[in-house]
Amino acid sequence: MKLWGGRFTKSTDSFTDHFHSSISFDQRMYKEDITGSIAHAAMLGKQGVISKEDSELLQKTLKELLQDIEDGKVEFDEKAEDIHMNVETLLIERIGDVGKRLHTGRSRNDQVALDIRMYNKEQIIDIKKLLLELIEALNNIAEANINTIMPGYTHLQRAQPVTLAHHVLAYCEMFKRDIDRLDDTYRRTNVMPLGSGALAGTTYPLDRQAVCDALGFESITKDSMDGVSDRDFCIDLLSSLSVIMMHLSRFCEEIILWSSHEFKFVELDDAYSTGSSIMPQKKNPDMAELIRGKTGRVYGHLMGMLTMMKGLPLAYNKDMQEDKEAVFDAIDTVKMCLPVFTNMIKTAVFNKNNMYNAAKGGFTNATDAADWLVKNGVPFRDAHAILGQLVLYCINNNKALEDLSLDEFRAISPVFDETVYDAISVEKCVEARNIPGGPSPEYIKKLIELNKEYLSK
Repeated sequence: MKLWGGRFTKSTDSFTDHFHSSISFDQRMYKEDITGSIAHAAMLGKQGVISKEDSELLQKTLKELLQDIEDGKVEFDEKAEDIHMNVETLLIERIGDVGKRLHTGRSRNDQVALDIRMYNKEQIIDIKKLLLELIEALNNIAEANINTIMPGYTHLQRAQPVTLAHHVLAYCEMFKRDIDRLDDTYRRTNVMPLGSGALAGTTYPLDRQAVCDALGFESITKDSMDGVSDRDFCIDLLSSLSVIMMHLSRFCEEIILWSSHEFKFVELDDAYSTGSSIMPQKKNPDMAELIRGKTGRVYGHLMGMLTMMKGLPLAYNKDMQEDKEAVFDAIDTVKMCLPVFTNMIKTAVFNKNNMYNAAKGGFTNATDAADWLVKNGVPFRDAHAILGQLVLYCINNNKALEDLSLDEFRAISPVFDETVYDAISVEKCVEARNIPGGPSPEYIKKLIELNKEYLSK
C-alpha cells in the first residue's frame, strides 16, 4: 500500500506507477531531501512536536541512509513514486513507527519546493565557477593579444579595425553579466518554503526560522500558498541559463566562421575538432557546432516551463512535476558546454597575420579618414561623402586607401595632406580610440587589470 493509500480500495496498475513516478530523475535530489528532513526532524524535537528521542533517532538514521546512498548500497523503488517517498519508506523499514513521525507538519508539496530550491542553489554556485574559469581564460587570451589587430564587423562586413583583445573582452563583459543574472536568480531562490504544508501551513508550532537557519537560507516564504505554488525561481534559472547559452552560441558561431578557409583566423586544437568520413582534408569545428545546437535545447526547456505554468490555478498541481527534468537537463547542458568551450578556446591558435591583413582590407580605416577631414575643418556629413567617393575610386581601381597617392586624395578633396597617411594606418586607427570602452592598447591593459581584480574577489 502506498504511504498515501488509506483512502483507496485498490492499488494503481503498473503502467500508472511508471507514468506517475518521478524517481527516475528526482533521485538526484536525495542529498537535498535528506538534509532538509534532518533539519525538519531536529526542529520537531526542539518544538516538542515529537519526542527528543524520536527526533535524535530520525536524524541519526537519516544520516546513515545518506551515507548508504552515497556508498551505492541503496536502490530506489519506482512504486514509491519519488525521492521523498523513497526516503521515508526506507526510513520506516529501518526504524519502524518512529520513521512515520518524520512527515509531521509537512507535505510533499513544500518538501519538493524545498528540495528543488536547495538543488538549484548548489548548481548556481557550480555554474558561476565555470563562468569565472571561462572569463579568466578569455582575459589571458586578451593579455596575450593586446596588439593583435583584426577587423571588427557589422552585418558580417568589415567595419573598423579592433584587436583580438578588444573582441574577446566583449565576451568577458557578457559572461560577467551572466554571473550577475545568476546572483539575482540565487537571491530569489534563497527563500525557504518548508512549513507551507500542502498549501495552508499547519497547526503544529513549527519554528520555520530555525529550519531556515539550519539549511542556510536567507529568509522564509511569507505566504504558504505562494511557497508551494510557483516555480518562477526555476524559470529565472532557465532564463539565466538560456542567456549564457546564447552568449556561448554567438562566440561559437564566430569560431566556426574564423576556422573556415575563407577566414583562417583560428586553428582549433585537434582535441576539439573532428574529421569527415568521406573527405580526408576536413577539420570540422564540431564542438562549437554542438554548443550552438544545444542552445536551442536550453531555450526549449525555458519555453516548456513557461507553457507548463501559464494556466495553473493555485496551489500545487501535478503538472509541476514537469519542472525537474527541464531544470536538470538545462543545468547539465550548461555544465557540459562551459568547460568544453573554455578548453577549446584556451587551446586555439590565432593566425595574427591573417587577422592583420583582413583589417587592412575592406576599407576598415575609412571612418578614420573621414574623422581626419573633420579634424581639419570639413563637416562630418561632407567628409562622409568624400570618403564614399574615395572608396568607390579604390574599388574601381583595385586599391586600398593607404595605397592612394596624395594627388589621388586631393583629386577628390584638396584638404588632404601628408598627415592623412599616419591617421589611416590600422595601428593608428586602433591606438587613437583611447577612450573607455575603446580598443586602444592603453585602455585594454586597464580593462584586463580590472578583470583580474574581478576574478580575485
